[in-house]
Amino acid sequence: MKPNGTLSNIPPSEILDLEEIGDDHVFNSIETPLRKDAFAIEDEVKIELIEKHFRHIMEIMGLDLADDSLKGTPKRVAKMFVKEVFSGLDPKNKPAITLFDNKYKYDQMLVEKDISVFSNCEHHFVPIYGKAHVAYISSGKVIGLSKLNRIVEYYAKRPQVQERLTVQIANELKQALQTEDVAVVIDAQHMCVQSRGIRDSGSSTVTAYYGGRFENEATKKEFLSYLGM
Repeated sequence: MKPNGTLSNIPPSEILDLEEIGDDHVFNSIETPLRKDAFAIEDEVKIELIEKHFRHIMEIMGLDLADDSLKGTPKRVAKMFVKEVFSGLDPKNKPAITLFDNKYKYDQMLVEKDISVFSNCEHHFVPIYGKAHVAYISSGKVIGLSKLNRIVEYYAKRPQVQERLTVQIANELKQALQTEDVAVVIDAQHMCVQSRGIRDSGSSTVTAYYGGRFENEATKKEFLSYLGM
């Protein structure tokens, strides 16, 4: 793939390989693949351009955009992409993290479980939804509980692969809390599995990250026990 993310000049055989990799949910980088000029244009311009192109997609599919129910759809989708479901792509939306001294000298793990996850598969742009469970052991600082939810939300609001999402949340927690002692488990369902391909509505995908003291089997077991796993 070229640096700008296009498939031009790639032989058909290699394009087929990329499509097969997409179905296997392989990712090649912890960082979300963004072009260097990703934020060169303002949000309102992005909305205008997406609206135009999505209108064209709907027209190609044969939809009548003169219909009252459909005529506003291109603008709604464009605003949703930029302002909501993919707002985590823009660093300006990253939550500000404030730490507090661990005045109570609490030296056990802190677990926040059942954090709602709403993301989108980067291979088919259909929803990923489920729960995230995060934990950390303080190195002297603690974080406001709502900020844990906001970190999960920020990285989920991107086209994602669940493995990458798990690692991105863990790395952000490690950096924010200044500790390696973090754990993240995500249990999610993928609409690309449920609504297309195999069409299996009963399965879910579990990914996990264990850092520092959570690599110890006893500590890991304690964390998972809180999750009922």
